[in-house]
Amino acid sequence: MNRKTCLITGGNAGIGKATAVGLAKLGATVVIVARSRERGEPALADIRRQSGNNAVHLLVADLASQRQIRQLAADFNSQFDKLDVLVNNAGVIPRTRQVTEDGLEMQFAVNHLAYFLLTNLLLDKLKASAPARVVNVSSMVHSWSSIDWADLQNERGYDASDVYAQTKLMNVLFTYELARRLAGTGVTANCLHPGVIGTKLYASYMGRRQSHDAADNENARGAQTSIYLAASPEVEGVTGKYFVDKRERRSTAVSYDETLARRLWEISAQLVNL
Repeated sequence: MNRKTCLITGGNAGIGKATAVGLAKLGATVVIVARSRERGEPALADIRRQSGNNAVHLLVADLASQRQIRQLAADFNSQFDKLDVLVNNAGVIPRTRQVTEDGLEMQFAVNHLAYFLLTNLLLDKLKASAPARVVNVSSMVHSWSSIDWADLQNERGYDASDVYAQTKLMNVLFTYELARRLAGTGVTANCLHPGVIGTKLYASYMGRRQSHDAADNENARGAQTSIYLAASPEVEGVTGKYFVDKRERRSTAVSYDETLARRLWEISAQLVNL
C-alpha cells in the first residue's frame, strides 16, 4: 500500500480506527474522518503510534450534515492529489428518532446518504487515481429488511434496529448500482459484513460497557474484511460483490433488484441535490 492514499469515514473509533491502523501498517497514507477535532486528534495520535506510520491525517466533518460532507470532499480534494481507496464506514444507531439539519431522519442520513453523497463527490478523484476502490461497510442485518418507500423517513414509526437494517440494505443496493455505473473506469465497489462485533456503537445502543482490551480485539477482528477489500491483490478488479470473512457471499435476494437500486439512487440524488 505504499504510495496509496486511503480515506476512512468514522476512522477515529471502532472498526474504522482498526481499519486505519491496519492500512497504515501496510504503508498507506491514511486520512480519517471524525465528527470533531476533540474526537479525532487523540485517535490520530494513537493510529500513528500503533502503526509506526506518521502519514496519517485528520479531516473533520459531521456526516449528518450535507453541508459538512461537501466541505469534507472539498478539503480532501484540495489537500490530497489522489484517492486510491474510499472506505465508507461511519454509522449511527440512535435509540430514538432524530432529525438532521437537512430535515432527514438521522440513520438514513448518516448510514446511507452520507455514503452516497461523499462517494459521488469524490468520484472524479477516484477515477483519476484508478485502479481505485470503494469499500462500503454494510451488515448481515441487511437481509432482515426491505425498503418502505412510503415512509423512508420513518415518521410513522421508529424502531432503531429495523431502521438500521434498512440502511444496511441500502448500502448493498448502492454498492451494486455504483459498481454497474463505474464499469470500465477502473474503480471497483464492494461491500461487506464485518462480523458480529462488539463495537462502541453497538455497546452504546445496547447500554453496555466494554474494557479497552476487549474493544480493541473486537474492532481488529471486525476490520479484517475492510482491510482485505481495500488492500488485497486478490480482489483487484473484483466489483459489485458482498463479502463476509474475506470471502464473497450472496447477499439477500432483493439486493440484486436493479430496478430497486436505480430507484434508490434517483431518490438519493434528489435528497442530496446531485
